[in-house]
Amino acid sequence: MSRKLLPLLILAIGIAGFVLLKMTRPEPAQVTATERSWRVQVQTVEPGTHTPVLPLYGEVVAPDQVSIAATLAGRIGERPVAEGQQVHQGDLLLALDQMDVKPVLAQAEAQVADLQAQIRSEQVRYRNDLTALESETAIEANARRQLERTRSLVERNLASREALESSTDALARAELTVRTRQRSVDEHPARKQSLDARLAQAEANLESTRRDAERARVVAPFDGVVTGVQVAPGDQVSRNQTLLTIYPDQGLELRATVPEMFRAELQAALSAGEQLRAWSEGGRHAFRLARFAGMADPAGTEAILTLAGEASGLRPGALLPVTLERPARAQSVAIPFSALYGADAVYLMNSENRMQRVQVERIGEARSDNGERQLVVAGEDLVPGARLITTHLPNAVTGLKVDLAGEPEE
Repeated sequence: MSRKLLPLLILAIGIAGFVLLKMTRPEPAQVTATERSWRVQVQTVEPGTHTPVLPLYGEVVAPDQVSIAATLAGRIGERPVAEGQQVHQGDLLLALDQMDVKPVLAQAEAQVADLQAQIRSEQVRYRNDLTALESETAIEANARRQLERTRSLVERNLASREALESSTDALARAELTVRTRQRSVDEHPARKQSLDARLAQAEANLESTRRDAERARVVAPFDGVVTGVQVAPGDQVSRNQTLLTIYPDQGLELRATVPEMFRAELQAALSAGEQLRAWSEGGRHAFRLARFAGMADPAGTEAILTLAGEASGLRPGALLPVTLERPARAQSVAIPFSALYGADAVYLMNSENRMQRVQVERIGEARSDNGERQLVVAGEDLVPGARLITTHLPNAVTGLKVDLAGEPEE
């Protein structure tokens, strides 16, 4: 065989083998495209009445806290209580030294006694002036008659001019004496009124001093806790100096700022007579929303909640997180947070097992029976029996095919 024909023969054999293999190959199975579905969990919608809650962070205050101040200047004689001590109504809190109290009281009593004596003296003086006025008036009349006799004698040259002048001077002195005495009698009502006013002032001062002397021994006005102790026995204190404070066991309040978007709703509920309660963590302390503060600020308005029940260790100044119940909302649904898309959308599962996006109104948070946080929403599409998809899918879109978790795949 010619060497030139050998390559052609090999090429022909290769081509023939390729054609044979192609003709004898198996036919591939026919593939049809199938749509993928996503496994989800659903919640059957059952609209009802739910109570949304509002988390708050407030400060415990004692609105009826009383500051005890010194009613008199002096030294602290007794102070049997200490900071944070529980006391009962009538228990001694502190007392000023009686050696500092008694002189002040004695001085006030002496002022009253002195003015009472001055009034009695004025009455005696008045009676004496009246008697003296009668005598001095008679003397004046005699002096006038004497002057008339002397003038008659002088006219008849039976008396000298010196005698006339002497009689004139005597009458002038008698008249002056009568006028002076009359003025003293006329001034008696004014002097008496002045003394009465000074006596009334002294008696008021005595009453005030007696009251301050009684308050120099301070007892607890109610069952409470002592705070702010600023003095010790033996300290010298001045009048009106604050010594300690005390607040009652009952009547503590919680003041927490409520965002402005919730204030109108809560205020309307209060005006309608609803009882809105708040609970601390674990339900240890219960509060009742009583009112709102009269002033607001950009952060919101301060809500005032009163303690309902025992204080159980609460102290003014403590910061306490609470959960406030808002007014109940009818025709609402409690759903898990995973069901919410964006701020106001959820997905329902339609009859064709496809996702359908619907808009809802976000009302607030709620607590389930087991304490789990839930979201309260409402919407026209949340009808009884609707299937709400609670599984959060990153690729969620209307029309996406889904299957219920737990059902066999088709």
